[in-house]
Amino acid sequence: MPAPHRVVITAFPGVELLDVTGPAEVFSVATRIAGTGRRGYRVEIATADGGECTTSAGVRLLADLRLDEVVGRMDTLLVSGAVTLMEGGGAEAVVDPAVTAWLRSAAPRADRTGSICAGAHVLAAAGLLDGRPATTHWLTAAQLAAAHPEIVVDPDPIFIRSGGVWTCAGVTSGMDMALAMVAEDHGHDLALATARAMVMYVKRSGGQSQFSVPLSLQAPTGDPIGELRQWITEHPDEDLSAGSLAERVSLSTRHFSRLFTQRTGTTPAAYVESTRLETARRLLEETDRSLPQVAEASGLGSVQTLHRCFQRKLRTTPAEYRRRFR
Repeated sequence: MPAPHRVVITAFPGVELLDVTGPAEVFSVATRIAGTGRRGYRVEIATADGGECTTSAGVRLLADLRLDEVVGRMDTLLVSGAVTLMEGGGAEAVVDPAVTAWLRSAAPRADRTGSICAGAHVLAAAGLLDGRPATTHWLTAAQLAAAHPEIVVDPDPIFIRSGGVWTCAGVTSGMDMALAMVAEDHGHDLALATARAMVMYVKRSGGQSQFSVPLSLQAPTGDPIGELRQWITEHPDEDLSAGSLAERVSLSTRHFSRLFTQRTGTTPAAYVESTRLETARRLLEETDRSLPQVAEASGLGSVQTLHRCFQRKLRTTPAEYRRRFR
């Protein structure tokens, strides 16, 4: 049997549970599906002291190794993270000093290094992201950018790969990144089979957004503005001018625009464009429709408008987006 691919995941007290167990489960399922004839994965959890480690969920993990017991080469080194939620809705990433110090000497022994969620802050503190593009949980992206101006922080993608260094967004995106690593090691078929076994959405490619327009602006049931937003999402090709939308909720255009912006933090026009862009992205990812058909179905109208929207918002073309994410 071929030697298993060695994956070391660092943890520390207060770590996000799914940062550790999510990728570990992906690698475990992939190993079982690959079978005995292919190189699977062996996951080891390492902490500063070894033994029990209590996570943010209160669940205790049992480490396989102390950090100083991790010797030899590692195929993959993953750094988990933790976020402290503040009163008022803010958040602050936790940077564990023991893991940070160990990374400076251990990372060169890893063929591939990655961070999950706020683990990017630990990689950054160890100097491993200098000069690289990186992402992290959107709640702490501003903190990462402010503390490390030498890093090109992009809060939007689910994960970013820069050479042998990977960073990913919040919590569950660590599983998406692990699936991408499985695809790199074994091909898309095994990654797809793993995702299906775990009832995961395998199409969440790295450059896709952390944000969903409908999810980012959810509202309580019975809220007419919230119900209107849902209707917009379901009817992107309708007349979605401010006047038409105002008429649907029996308000004057001026009052509607002011109320919509107050309630959502964005103007009706900006929300409509974001919704139509998200629809177009989904159609490019999941269907074979031509660009004129995508433009019409998404409500953007013409291929020219489709191109302008993609260039302005995503800095790419619809055709290039489809090539990357189909």
